[in-house]
Amino acid sequence: MAGKSPTQRSLEHLREQGYHCEVVEKWNSFTKQRKDLWGWCDILAIRKGEVLAVQVTAAGVANRIKKIQDSDTVSLVRDAGIRIEVHGWTKRANGRYAIRVEDIS
Repeated sequence: MAGKSPTQRSLEHLREQGYHCEVVEKWNSFTKQRKDLWGWCDILAIRKGEVLAVQVTAAGVANRIKKIQDSDTVSLVRDAGIRIEVHGWTKRANGRYAIRVEDIS
């Protein structure tokens, strides 16, 4: 998995669990900034009976959780029945990457 971004790793992880996934983070070439769906969602994933919004990070899971919880849209997303997860990726001493999944639905 060397050379893959955290988003690519999460896409692979979710697809292995049977989700159909789309990256909903966009690059604005004029402002040179990334724009997340709802201000915090990088990936939207669906499978039968479930919709999942995912924020992905290489570090700082706690900061991402706070960002989502402070968002004006999080209550609407929860009320719509959409699950929310934060995926944190870290490289272990053996060179392999490990995922930390925090469900904050």
